[in-house]
Amino acid sequence: MEGDTFSGLGNGTQMDGKIIQTFQKNFVQVQNILDQNRLLINEINQNHESKIPDNLGRNVGLIRELNNNIRRVVDLYADLSSSFTKSMEGSSDGDSSGALKSDGKAGLKRYRPA
Repeated sequence: MEGDTFSGLGNGTQMDGKIIQTFQKNFVQVQNILDQNRLLINEINQNHESKIPDNLGRNVGLIRELNNNIRRVVDLYADLSSSFTKSMEGSSDGDSSGALKSDGKAGLKRYRPA
């Protein structure tokens, strides 16, 4: 990434630094949640293998926490998708290079060799 723009989309579509920072922030949040989920899953597995009643009972709360974390990840990805679509709306109108159009659908155009 150079400066405050990212030109690797579509036909040189420019994205400002604020959008990139938002994407990076959300991806960091997602990664942190996934790391936490890995720890939760390890603890749940250990508790299950121990077959100690208190540990098995604790798994109920851990599994709820895991499910909530998964919902948060889904929400973050939905926000990312929405933000990306909105950021591409204005810059992709009339672009037939495969970028997203304002309706959120890809505008694919086939080029045939002459």
